[in-house]
Amino acid sequence: MGVTVVSTRVLEGKVALVTGGSRGIGRAIAERLGRDGAVVAVAFGHDLAAASGVVERIRKGGGRAFAIQAELGRRGDAAALWAAFDAQIEQHSPEGGVDIIVNNAGIGRGTDLASLTEEEFDEIFAVNMRAPFFIVQLGMKRIRDGGRIINISSCAARMAMPEIIAYGPTKSALETFTRNLAKELGPRGITANSVAPGIVGTDMNAGWLRGNAEAEAHASSLAALGRLGQAEDVADIVAFLASDDARWMTGGVIDASGGIGL
Repeated sequence: MGVTVVSTRVLEGKVALVTGGSRGIGRAIAERLGRDGAVVAVAFGHDLAAASGVVERIRKGGGRAFAIQAELGRRGDAAALWAAFDAQIEQHSPEGGVDIIVNNAGIGRGTDLASLTEEEFDEIFAVNMRAPFFIVQLGMKRIRDGGRIINISSCAARMAMPEIIAYGPTKSALETFTRNLAKELGPRGITANSVAPGIVGTDMNAGWLRGNAEAEAHASSLAALGRLGQAEDVADIVAFLASDDARWMTGGVIDASGGIGL
């Protein structure tokens, strides 16, 4: 009696773009989508070595990936990103185009109302909201019908956190943008959803969390599931949204916080 082998490469034939894909949550997302069979464009701003490492790990796992550089938060950033994508995509996927856009890149500013400067305010909105907006706008001629747009938000979008007063509003705006995309692009079968992580053990939180047992214990206590979030916890949710299993989900915000604030 023969054994039927079921492939787990549910994204075979798909192309994914992941911004901020060289580290943290973006790295985990890129590697997971690569394992699921997608050709992954790992977009990064500064760290070529880290992005190349992600590409190499995807390839060693039997996947396909390439790195593209574009520093977000500047005028013309989305156009530069897509130009870098267009320059390489046909080498990896001859038909070109993209199926999955993951707007993951983001920055945080541990600054309160009294201390936040206009320059810092402009920068955080430019990276966290303006860049995703124009990446999607310019991506509309590239994304295929039935595609997926997944925006990485934060539980800070729904919680008062005055110590990072500008960060939460950028994510609230991103979630509103996502709902509008769902309505706008629904006729093409394109879904748009937000994923909202809580406290995750990544480089973004390293300054106050890594190596600090007391801070880690406190962060873990905030989650109903009683532990610190990991990048892979978020990546697995993104992989579900990217798959056909999530074809009837759009315009939503998926909590990926382990139950923070319940």
